[in-house]
Amino acid sequence: MNLFIYHSPEETPTTQMPECAIAVDVLRATTTMATVLAAGGEAVQFFSDLDKLVEVSEKFPADKRLRAGERGGAKVPGFDLGNSPLDCKREVVEGKRLFISTTNGTRALQRIQEAQTVITGAFVNLTSVVEYLAQKQPESLWIVGSGWQGSYSLEDTACAGAIAHHLLEKTKLSIDDVAGNDEVIGAIALYSQWKDDLLQMFKHASHGQRLIGLDCHEDLKYCSQIDTFDVLPMQQEPGVLKRHV
Repeated sequence: MNLFIYHSPEETPTTQMPECAIAVDVLRATTTMATVLAAGGEAVQFFSDLDKLVEVSEKFPADKRLRAGERGGAKVPGFDLGNSPLDCKREVVEGKRLFISTTNGTRALQRIQEAQTVITGAFVNLTSVVEYLAQKQPESLWIVGSGWQGSYSLEDTACAGAIAHHLLEKTKLSIDDVAGNDEVIGAIALYSQWKDDLLQMFKHASHGQRLIGLDCHEDLKYCSQIDTFDVLPMQQEPGVLKRHV
């Protein structure tokens, strides 16, 4: 297994794709996606372009769709939802397809969607991700943080480090045998520093501060929880994530 961690989709190689790729956008897209599928959502379909989202979702039955749009942390006017996992309660999402576009997370997913296997990771479904990887042990593995408009995000790299740390623990593999770049070692160190107080780390992070400014304190608390769900979002067709069973 050869593991690479990239802080943002812009950092990934453009000439190759791994056997398995994981998109991470802790605050908040991949946390929201796990929440939707755990609550009985039929699927999550992701878009980088809002107009394309509206166009495609128009072909879906109105009573079976939800449109979620977020830009700059705020809900897009006219959409059913923003990007808060707290809004994705079972009574809202069960049996429905979530059509979603966010500032960063959906860009990361689109960058890796040609990989053989595409999954999403967050702290809320950490063990589900790790157990799948430990079982499959893909030959090449990317963990791609969403970052913020092309730059580094503390919380995404910490989550990538958490996945790597627990994967090594579970498989008994050596970091020297697995790490494909220095970012793997750095991400594990970051997670190890903050694993007992993820919420405080989120409050230090620039995007955490951005969300606090939008009065999203409860979102930070929710996203900092580990293993809220036993759910693994996996791409079933290009752009469409469903619960892996």
